[in-house]
Amino acid sequence: MYSSFLTYLKEALHEGLSGVEAHQKMLPPGRRLKTHENELSLVKPSSVLLLLYPEGDQIFICLIKRPSTMKHHPGQISFPGGKVEKEDTSVEMTAIREAQEEVGIDPSYIRIIGKLSELYVEVSKFLIHPFLAWTDHKPNFLVNKAEVEELILFPLSDFVANETIMETDLDTITGRLRIRYYPFNSQIIWGATAMILSELIEILKKIQGRPLSLGSKG
Repeated sequence: MYSSFLTYLKEALHEGLSGVEAHQKMLPPGRRLKTHENELSLVKPSSVLLLLYPEGDQIFICLIKRPSTMKHHPGQISFPGGKVEKEDTSVEMTAIREAQEEVGIDPSYIRIIGKLSELYVEVSKFLIHPFLAWTDHKPNFLVNKAEVEELILFPLSDFVANETIMETDLDTITGRLRIRYYPFNSQIIWGATAMILSELIEILKKIQGRPLSLGSKG
């Protein structure tokens, strides 16, 4: 099932990533991406998991909403993930471990498809390593309420076909900011999550329209 989609997806990843271009598209107007080279002593490595799974005739992705009480990115939409811990043997392991802790995903059912471009978040000093993963069935999600306020699941095909980028003013920890975001239902997907999602959308656009790809079994 969905073997053609996974083949196309791996091929698209191997063709190269849009990285800076995709990330820049979702930055606040007038801002430029900054690298971590001049702040190496402050950098905090972290990882996130972009988990895809089939349900019916659609392919879904999993996001979460952070509790408003969290220190970093309170109330924001994000992918399951977090900072690298001492016991983690790799940044890939961090992504899987955090997904298991936050939404109860069984690691034995996860396949890592590939890695997207790293993203440095200047405000929090996190250097994010995004991993794209697949599981053959919808997971039995078990939400950790201490770290996740809401589980957000949406079909990729609708999102990619109708990519909408909007702007609004938002109160942030650094003050009021004009942001770019993806609207989804009543949610605002912005910041690092939107930048990573932007790159995933660019990858998926490469395979959209191919037979047995998004939203088709094969």
